[in-house]
Amino acid sequence: MDSIPYAIDVETLDAWRREGRDFVLLDVREDWELAICRFEAALHIPLQQLPARAGEVPGDRPVVTVCHHGMRSAQAMQWLRRMDLAQAVNLEGGIDAWARKIEPGMETY
Repeated sequence: MDSIPYAIDVETLDAWRREGRDFVLLDVREDWELAICRFEAALHIPLQQLPARAGEVPGDRPVVTVCHHGMRSAQAMQWLRRMDLAQAVNLEGGIDAWARKIEPGMETY
């Protein structure tokens, strides 16, 4: 089994999506942020709700945590790993980096 990193960059996430790799994208931003831009297929659980809703996060495949710039999602990734979800990884630069490097038509804030 491959070693699971603590973080991936947007280029790696883009490659995973193009390859059809099975993973969960966990968006930990607030509702108002999703109104600006979002990954359509993401599971949305705001960071503050994650402890109460952790059972909604699948544990059978990698979970890529995402927020605006990568700080809240890093916290989510660390928390998930402490809860024995060893396949949790953080998206470096968050959705902002995704919009700037991969999907330039996406709104930014």
